[in-house]
Amino acid sequence: MQHKAVLTLVEVEQLLQAARAEAAANNWNISVAVVDDGGHPLGLSRMDNCAPLSAHIATEKARSAALGRRESKAFEDMINSGRTAFLSAPVLHAMLEGGVPVLVDGQVVGAVGISGLTPELDARIAKVAIASLAL
Repeated sequence: MQHKAVLTLVEVEQLLQAARAEAAANNWNISVAVVDDGGHPLGLSRMDNCAPLSAHIATEKARSAALGRRESKAFEDMINSGRTAFLSAPVLHAMLEGGVPVLVDGQVVGAVGISGLTPELDARIAKVAIASLAL
């Protein structure tokens, strides 16, 4: 039998707080979502003046990263490179940059999704949040 780490409420709150802090330091408004390794929502925060749609997109970016076991950008790149058939992949609804898996000892334990900015900035904030865990 294998054993693996899981995200607890403590880590979820840390991820949400770190993402919001990075956004606030730059005067950005974002939505941040944290999911477990199965893509189930654990936490969500939409900053003031951020579009309501961004909350849904952030959650789906995180879900795509968790279920796909890779950054959601990989799916966007695959589609942009011509593999448009991947658009019909089940469950993955936001194959856009900004979803980043949380890894512990090489195992995906969840993911962070950010929405509200450019794709590159969304991914940057997700990585800053994950780095705050000091895994």
